[in-house]
Amino acid sequence: MARIWLEVITPERMVVSEEVDIVIAPGVEGEFGVLAHHAPMVAAIKTGPLRYKVGDKEEWLAVSGGFCEVSQNKITFLAEVAERAYEIDVERALRAKERAEKRIQEYHAKIAEIDYARARAALQRAMTRLLVAERGKSGLPR
Repeated sequence: MARIWLEVITPERMVVSEEVDIVIAPGVEGEFGVLAHHAPMVAAIKTGPLRYKVGDKEEWLAVSGGFCEVSQNKITFLAEVAERAYEIDVERALRAKERAEKRIQEYHAKIAEIDYARARAALQRAMTRLLVAERGKSGLPR
């Protein structure tokens, strides 16, 4: 099977740089997949799980914000945040989820004046991190 080169880069580090069989990413317009020799494209990405396969092994990352470019059999993600499943602190993500849910409840009950969009974004990030930690727990540091 033909492969495509995958790079996931954040402002702090290179998270992934390897040849893969397929990439499935959370695009702003919906989830999309990329195989080897895909047509050139640029897409905005949203908070969500990014997964890729190498042979029969599937890897999961939590990404948040940014964009990707596909060109010359290479897909590059420039993300605000990207974490591999084994890097995620599940307890911290659970606390963040609970805080966000509480803020959203307070907003709906008109108990507190909060930035609703910010609370929803925090909830989405926390839920993505928990999903990736669960689904990708077989992935170990390389």
